[in-house]
Amino acid sequence: MSVELAGGSADELRRFSFNQATAQRWPLPEVVAGCVAAGVPGIGLWREPVAEYGLARSAKLVRDAGLAVTSLCRGGFFSADDWRAENLRAIEEAAALGAPELVLVSGGLPAGSRDVDGARRRVADAIGELAPHAEAAGVRLAIEPLHPMFAADRCVIATLGQALDVAERFDPAVVGVVVDAYHVWWDDTVYAQIARAAARIAAFQVCDWVTPLPEGVLLGRALPGDGCIELRRLREAVDAAGYVGPIEVEVFSAEVWARPGAEVLDAAIAGYLRHVA
Repeated sequence: MSVELAGGSADELRRFSFNQATAQRWPLPEVVAGCVAAGVPGIGLWREPVAEYGLARSAKLVRDAGLAVTSLCRGGFFSADDWRAENLRAIEEAAALGAPELVLVSGGLPAGSRDVDGARRRVADAIGELAPHAEAAGVRLAIEPLHPMFAADRCVIATLGQALDVAERFDPAVVGVVVDAYHVWWDDTVYAQIARAAARIAAFQVCDWVTPLPEGVLLGRALPGDGCIELRRLREAVDAAGYVGPIEVEVFSAEVWARPGAEVLDAAIAGYLRHVA
C-alpha cells in the first residue's frame, strides 16, 4: 500500500500516527513495515507486544525504520499493589523506545472500596512520586481520563477537567494530559477544558463511538468516520489550544481486529484524512 492508494500526501500524513492496538493481531515487525510502506511517520506502542518482541529489538526495529514512537501505553493502575515498581519500569521502557509520552490509565477503585475521592487523591500522590523519575528519564507522564463507565474498574479520572486538576500541580513538560476522543466527546465542558489544557496536551487520540456497545463496552470503538463523534471539531480545538503534535488513531474493536492489518491501516488513514485532518 502506498500513500497515494490511501488517498493522502506526505504532508497530509505528517501528524498521523498508527497506534498498534488498532491492528492488535498484526505482529510488530509487520506493523512497522506497513507504516513505512504507507508513508506513516509515527507509531504508538503498547508495553505488552513490545515485551513479547523484546524491548531492545523493538527499539531498534522502530528506529531503523525511521518511525517516531509517539506514545507508550500504558502506566498507571495505581490501585495495584506493585504500582510503583511497574510504573518505574514503564518509564524506563518509554525512554528506551524514544517515546516522549507514557500514557497513564489511573486504575479504578481498590478492591472493596467505595471511596472514589480517596482513589483520586491516591492518583495525584502517585504521580507526584513518579514525576521526578519521569523528568530524569525525559519522559512526560500523560494522564488519560476514561469515560465514566470505566471509573469503577479502570480509571477514576473520568473527565479532562479532573485530569487537569492533577496535572496542573506539576511542570507541563513533566505531566500532561491525553485528549482521547472516545473518552471525552460526550462532555459538555470538553472544549473549555481543551482550551484550559493548552501546553499540557501531551497526546491526541481519535476513534469513533458506535452503538449498541458490545458486552463489556471496552471494544465499542470504531474507525474514524464510522460513528457519531465530531472528530474534526475536537482536532480544531486541540490545534487552537496550541497542540501541534501527532494524532494517533487508536481503536479497540473485535470487528476491526478481525480484518487484515494492512487493510485496517489503509482504512485508518482514509478515515483520518476524511474526518480528522
